[in-house]
Amino acid sequence: MSRRMAGRVDRFTVLVYRMPAKPTAARVAVWRQLKKIGAIYLQQSVCVFPNNSSLRKDLAPILKRISDAKGEFHLLPLRSLDTTEGSKLIQQFQEQTSNHYQEIIENCEVNFTKEIEFETFRKNFTYEEAEEIRAEYEKICAWYDRVLRRDWFGAPNQAQAREWLDRCEKMLEEFEARVFERQQRMGTEAVAVRRRRRRPRLILGSKIGSPAAAV
Repeated sequence: MSRRMAGRVDRFTVLVYRMPAKPTAARVAVWRQLKKIGAIYLQQSVCVFPNNSSLRKDLAPILKRISDAKGEFHLLPLRSLDTTEGSKLIQQFQEQTSNHYQEIIENCEVNFTKEIEFETFRKNFTYEEAEEIRAEYEKICAWYDRVLRRDWFGAPNQAQAREWLDRCEKMLEEFEARVFERQQRMGTEAVAVRRRRRRPRLILGSKIGSPAAAV
């Protein structure tokens, strides 16, 4: 999709909207939702996005929210952008997506990696800790997938973000293997302890097989 969109730099739509100053929460919600679907703000209450069916579907509930808040909007298709203006817009989209990828990279490099290193240092190889770290990894993957769906023009650090996800997955699998190994070892030791406890004790002076031999 990125290559097709890059080849049609004139296919953009501008959204111009206006909402009442109060309540502020409604204006913030619309701004946040527009940013979430990947819109670029040209100025306050004026944003642009590629003109495709997926985005139009995502845009529908946002437009309804504007109307429900007694606001108004205009959708203006841009069908005749020259190459220079189209390239400027594409660069802005790439920069925005690149910033998202960079956040993912830093999260992997700093937070996720340090968490596994710290728990390994503590030898905290428990099932609960492994599940907590896996849940964090899955959140990062979901974050990456959301950014990738909005990466219409191929941000330059997409591959780097993917590489960091692969590294995190490998670190997680190694941690889980150590947890499994420890749980297996603890299980074997527990069985050995139970067996020792089940052995009959001999009463001093008694003979094996006599009624008083076992307690």
